[in-house]
Amino acid sequence: MKSHHFIAAALGLAVGCGGVARSAEPAVDSGTDAQKAALHKTIDSCATCHGANGRSVSPTFPNLAAQTAPYIELQLRAFKEQTRADPDAQAYMWGMAAPLSDASIAGLASYYSQQAAAPGSGGNAALIMQGKQIFLEGVPARQIPACASCHGAQAQGNGPFPRLAGQHAPYLLRQLLVIQSVLRTAPVMHGVIKDLTRPQMEAVVTYLESI
Repeated sequence: MKSHHFIAAALGLAVGCGGVARSAEPAVDSGTDAQKAALHKTIDSCATCHGANGRSVSPTFPNLAAQTAPYIELQLRAFKEQTRADPDAQAYMWGMAAPLSDASIAGLASYYSQQAAAPGSGGNAALIMQGKQIFLEGVPARQIPACASCHGAQAQGNGPFPRLAGQHAPYLLRQLLVIQSVLRTAPVMHGVIKDLTRPQMEAVVTYLESI
């Protein structure tokens, strides 16, 4: 299944990387005892890169907390099927997603979508204002639509369109660049951002990280 939505984002998603001690018992309520235990183990593994409860402390790896479940499922399937082929996906996620079952993918998506979102952080006030305008209004002179039309007025995400609020700015910028250069296949987003300049991208991601 191709990954076809972002600004992502997301916006893109990189789930899992090695083991880590469990800092808090994940709330996993469905499935057999064996399935629950397996999902706990996978969540612990994800925490190495994505942080406890999906709140990443490294700008290399995205926050997963409060991300929409449909988006997480789409990305994990794209990693597993190797149809999302940007460099980070290949380096971090192809191997991690390969053994995931459909039940594990659904369980991870459900778990992370229910976690409390990471808080926004401060940034350059002028860039934040510029980015907010682009996010809410687009760039009409260049026929670039508003990001909010798909990602929500508060960048909270909507189904397959990812949550962008509070996401690490360096991660978002990297995803915008790989989509614009078609290293990451995302036809809808490529069409939206193909004429967006790097300074405009930097303004938008600065705004998104702040909320």
